[in-house]
Amino acid sequence: MRTALRIAAIGGFLLAPLTAHAQNAATYRATTDRLIDAALKDSAAWNRIAEFTDTFGNRLSGTDNLERAIDWVLAKMKADGLENVRGEPVMVPHWVRGAESLDLITPRRKPMTILGLGMSVATPAAGITAPVLVVNSFDDLTKHAAAAKGKIVLFDVPFTEYGQTVAYRGLGASAAAKVGAVAMLVRTIGPFSINSPHTGALRYDSTVKKIPAAAVTLEDAMLLHRMQDRGQAITVTLKMSAKQLPDAPSRNLVAEIRGRELPDEVVVMGGHIDSWDVGQGAMDDAGGVVAAWEAIRLMKTLGIRPRRTIRVVGWTNEENGTRGGLGYLAAHKADVDKHVFALESDNGVFRPSGIAAVGTDEAIAMLKRIAPLLSRIGADSVVKGGGEADIGPLLAAGVPGAGLEVDGSRYFWFHHTNGDTPDKLNPREVAQCVAVMAIYAYVLAEMPERLPRTPLAR
Repeated sequence: MRTALRIAAIGGFLLAPLTAHAQNAATYRATTDRLIDAALKDSAAWNRIAEFTDTFGNRLSGTDNLERAIDWVLAKMKADGLENVRGEPVMVPHWVRGAESLDLITPRRKPMTILGLGMSVATPAAGITAPVLVVNSFDDLTKHAAAAKGKIVLFDVPFTEYGQTVAYRGLGASAAAKVGAVAMLVRTIGPFSINSPHTGALRYDSTVKKIPAAAVTLEDAMLLHRMQDRGQAITVTLKMSAKQLPDAPSRNLVAEIRGRELPDEVVVMGGHIDSWDVGQGAMDDAGGVVAAWEAIRLMKTLGIRPRRTIRVVGWTNEENGTRGGLGYLAAHKADVDKHVFALESDNGVFRPSGIAAVGTDEAIAMLKRIAPLLSRIGADSVVKGGGEADIGPLLAAGVPGAGLEVDGSRYFWFHHTNGDTPDKLNPREVAQCVAVMAIYAYVLAEMPERLPRTPLAR
């Protein structure tokens, strides 16, 4: 059986795997402190996020922006001296937003700021002019189903937490269509707004008609709700010219530091290279890609070559299809058992507290023994988590993994909005995220033992 890392105190903190090839934490500590020092010494990671996102802007799947951005990153990775730099082909959805507008007609005239939901169908060219029915839940829609026919349904649901509230963005259009609505609007999925709508993907139920769907701002959702509560008749005109084009070729971008002894065994980490077609995709998720990239660039600069390979991946198409994560598993299915760990950052590179891990109790215990190496930057927490979207297929295949845990207090202010720009990120916090990813990747690639795999569900 593999023996877990365990803590021993011998004149200080030691991490001592009890095997014939045991290495103590003094070896890890010296190297990990070098990595942390290198990560924190300047703003290199933030500067690269800013250059990348300022140069290419948003990067929706299927666009030239995304493909040019991937080319740029691959060229920079090669210039950094990273190994096996390549793009791995993936076919991705190609949805185009087009022009869109929402105008309040009665009880007064007012243009409203919207963002069509990703994968939405279009309205007729002349738009849809119809009364609005405001509801506050799926149950409320069911209660008022008879009144919804021929109307535009607005879900005005206050943000609680993302996992709950996002259901209205994802499922609201089909729920409204089932009761005869002609279009669906949803209050932006977020806790804060300065008249800023948030986009995101919807999922149509194949058994009902597809109707157009868009997000409105918190302010306008509450305005329309107040009008309805007063008994005022609300009419709007919604125009959307969105269209779905055939799937387009894209790539997962890949770069490595090859392992010195076990190069076929892999610790994989990264984020997603695509973004929605608003803002610059700095938080979501250029920061995650750059943090992982910077982690192995620092190893290269410092001359650190661990026992196993560390692979950085910029997954494509996380936002409206997760084809990159699925494509990565398909491309590496023959060697998935050689994947030691998967780590993803997709919650913004804000102040890190540690990781949210997915794996057996033994695996999580082993990760907790690594965590104190990050105590100097306050990122030594290990909690159980649910994983991130791009590494989800690997986790389902039994690979232990984790998501980077960060201060999420501001993330949903700017998530999927025009406000997702690099100024929202703090250079020091970005550097701390680089350090967390570097330390877990290095130790897991270097230590003699592998984390136990997760038993597959039957």
